[in-house]
Formats: sequence, C-alpha cells, structure tokens
Amino acid sequence: MAKVLVVYYSRTGNTKKMALGIEEGIREEGVDVVVKDVKDIKVEEFLEYDGIIIGSPTYYGLPAGEIKKLLDESVKFHGKLDGKVGGAFTSSGGIAGGNETTLVSIIEALLVHGMIVQGNPGGDHYGPVSVGNPDERSLRSCREYGKRIARLIKRLFPSS
Repeated sequence: MAKVLVVYYSRTGNTKKMALGIEEGIREEGVDVVVKDVKDIKVEEFLEYDGIIIGSPTYYGLPAGEIKKLLDESVKFHGKLDGKVGGAFTSSGGIAGGNETTLVSIIEALLVHGMIVQGNPGGDHYGPVSVGNPDERSLRSCREYGKRIARLIKRLFPSS
C-alpha cells in the first residue's frame, strides 16, 4: 500500500495541528500515513515513502532552520526521490508574514529532487497556510490537501 510521510517542525504547536489535519485527509483516502516531528526523523527514511509532505513555521519568509537542515541532509539522496510526490505547508505569526515564500523554498528543494508537487487551483495554491493558531478554514485546507495528495499517490502508485 502507498505510504506518505508528513514531517514538521513546530515550536508553538500550530504547525503540528496542521500536520494532523493533513494526516486526517490522507487517512480518509485510505492511504497509510506517518506523522513525525523533524527531531524524530532520519533523512534516510525519505526513501521508504511514496509521498513526503514537509511543514514549517515561517521565519523571516523562510522555513525554520530545523527543516532547512533536513532538506540540506537530503542532498545525499539526490536522484533517489525522483518521481515521489511532495508537498509543503506552513504557519506564520501574521498576514503577509512570508507564508508563500516559505512554501516555495520547501517546494524548490522537492523539485530539485525530481519530486511531483501537487498544487491547488481552488485554495491555498502552494500548500496550506495558517496565520497563528489554525482556524477552521486552515484545518479544512489541510484535510483537503491531504486528500488531494493521497489521490495523486493512488493514481501514480496503484499497486503500492
């Protein structure tokens, strides 16, 4: 069965809440999912999953250093993540806090790996965002994002 990793860093708990919303959407589509705090993962685990979704708070328009470190470590698997599905999500302290630039930073690393990134023409285009504590709109976006990624994975990896 297809399997997705949702990895996140969360200092306040907001990004973790978003990760759990994404997990809920993935499970609703019948796809296996594992959610891990970045401190509990080894980059080698990336190889075990069909999809990898990465979440970070926004700090000065960029991902947290903990997420950047994980992405930097992933360079040793350059070419080995090719064709896997990737995604990103973020939380910030305020509107216009750099959410989209944070998402794009994560997505750029996924694209360099050759991963397939699922966008959304009808909502948070680059991935779910939250300003402060995730409200119902943000959590709904997370659940829908999880569903969209799970459906893409099922189409790409039907026998997994």
